[in-house]
Amino acid sequence: MEGPRIKGWFKMRLLLTIVGKKALNELKKESKDGKKSSANCLRRILTTSKDTVYGKEHKFADILAAKTDDELFALYQKNVKLNDYEDFRPYIDRHKNGEPDILFPGKPKFYATTSGTTKEPKWIPVTEQYYKEVYKKMNQAWFYTMIMNRPMVFYKNTCSIVGKAIEGAAPDGTVYGSIGGVMQRDIPDFMKVLYTAPLDVSHIPDYKARYYTIMRFSIEKDVSLILTANPSTLVEMQTNVNEFFDDYCNDIEYGTLSNKFPMPDDIRKIMTDFAKPNPKRAAELRKLKQQYGTVLPKHYWPNMQVVNVWFCGNTKIYYEKVKDSFPKDCVFHEFGYISTECKTGVTLKSNQPETTIFGHKSYFEFIHESETDNPNPKIHQIHELKQGERYCMLITTCSGLYRYNMNDLLKVNSYFNEFPQLEFIQKVNGTISLTGEKLHERQFIEAVHETERQTKKTVPFFVGFANPEKSNYKYYFEFADQNTSQSEAEAFTVKLDNIMQEYNGEYRDKRQSNRLKAPETALMGPESFERFKAACIESGYRDGQFKLNLLMQDEKRQAMFKDLIKQ
Repeated sequence: MEGPRIKGWFKMRLLLTIVGKKALNELKKESKDGKKSSANCLRRILTTSKDTVYGKEHKFADILAAKTDDELFALYQKNVKLNDYEDFRPYIDRHKNGEPDILFPGKPKFYATTSGTTKEPKWIPVTEQYYKEVYKKMNQAWFYTMIMNRPMVFYKNTCSIVGKAIEGAAPDGTVYGSIGGVMQRDIPDFMKVLYTAPLDVSHIPDYKARYYTIMRFSIEKDVSLILTANPSTLVEMQTNVNEFFDDYCNDIEYGTLSNKFPMPDDIRKIMTDFAKPNPKRAAELRKLKQQYGTVLPKHYWPNMQVVNVWFCGNTKIYYEKVKDSFPKDCVFHEFGYISTECKTGVTLKSNQPETTIFGHKSYFEFIHESETDNPNPKIHQIHELKQGERYCMLITTCSGLYRYNMNDLLKVNSYFNEFPQLEFIQKVNGTISLTGEKLHERQFIEAVHETERQTKKTVPFFVGFANPEKSNYKYYFEFADQNTSQSEAEAFTVKLDNIMQEYNGEYRDKRQSNRLKAPETALMGPESFERFKAACIESGYRDGQFKLNLLMQDEKRQAMFKDLIKQ
């Protein structure tokens, strides 16, 4: 068996190297002149969409008449304002209802869904061009970078955890789902054989059942690569191992799948047909438990080469929790600064946090962090960024997003020729994301008001704080009825938590999978806002400049609220 495996591994590595090196060479070539690549990219996008509804409304043809690159950038800024998703929602709704040529020619290949700033989710269109040119082609560079860093990365098996590829359809029939799921579905067949479980595992609705099934099949195999964006998933995987290790061993020994967990009959059949008795591996695992007590990835996956996850921003907390559980000689490869809206680039080296942007595939603009509150900020092109400085990114893609504010703070760590290499720092402007939930202040406020309506309780002042160490939120409430008890306040929080799960699908997913823990409750006395503001002004805030976000990740400000809690 080892002979065919080695032969297949060499063939696969050769194919990935050929296509990956080609994509990486394109990146190297284009990055030599960042300004020219940016201008060429913008011209291609505008040329493609100049005859669409949005293109005509925003004078793309006039912009393209620019004679110089600087004139092109200036005309684009003049005719297209800074946008968020709500600016595009009416156009996307027209696409969803079957109209072509609205934001881009034709209709999208599919939609990727994610949480928005309101209770309505975002539907991000993905065009055929964007899918082929960015996701598919540049993913080849991504696979190649892992081979460059760890040549044996694809020698064993791959544990990949992604969302469901297809979750439903728009009114016109265009499907929507997880971009990660679609990419995994469409990978070459020679790579699919490496995955530890059938792709249908992502269709298991119950989270504990899904994690159990993923780990039941993965722990049976010799895994050399893990692909999952958020390291909080690794925490939950190990929690599952700790709780169900004996069940794994029994299932692996007899080729079964435990009936402890709810699962649709058709999916259970696929999983049980995939399972085969493996008493030898079951014995190995039981021996590991006898030897170590708590069995960790470094024990059951000793040949791990690469763990591909985020470890920037808040995710670093979870990375720190799990990194020592893996073999010392494996590397952590930053998943890269990517989102549902845009695959911005690729991480070239392992154990480093920065993403080299694809300045030739999407058009990027930047606002310095000092001007993020300025309604008319100075715009910087990629060749104008300064190393060590922090910026907010605007994206323009061939999937219909134009000057879209990513609402992320990024630091320029270094350069790849003239393309910046960026590190994600945090969300900005009212959005918090501990485990990928992207909870917006507006959603939180709307959910509190809906909770007031449903409970008939009035809350004159409230504020929420994210606690990265505990992976949860803590809510501070001042009730109009000061006789409200702690238990009543906690019941209010439970109702609020349920409503926020209705408003934000990613918040719901993270809560149900226990990556995001249950929120805590603090009960404040009367005039709490006034007392807090007075304390802030006393500590140096200017009265005329004082403002308070109602959803924050700010340890210093949260500490100031401790004095406002009822004793």
